[in-house]
Amino acid sequence: MKFKRITVKVTQMGGVPCIRGLRIPVATVVGMVADGLVDEEILRAYPDLEGEDIREALRFAAESVRERELPLLTPA
Repeated sequence: MKFKRITVKVTQMGGVPCIRGLRIPVATVVGMVADGLVDEEILRAYPDLEGEDIREALRFAAESVRERELPLLTPA
């Protein structure tokens, strides 16, 4: 899967995946969605973003955990 809106530069934000070369980490956008913010709220907080940036950040996050084994707590 190719991501046109996600950039990783060692010289920017320590190589953290960001949106379109902006200093807005993918994790920040995904976290805002997880916290229940809607697109309009995210775009208001980060006017340089576009709606497609949010969707691609979510696709990138999903793909990044797809093939990894994550530790999960078992219910008590």
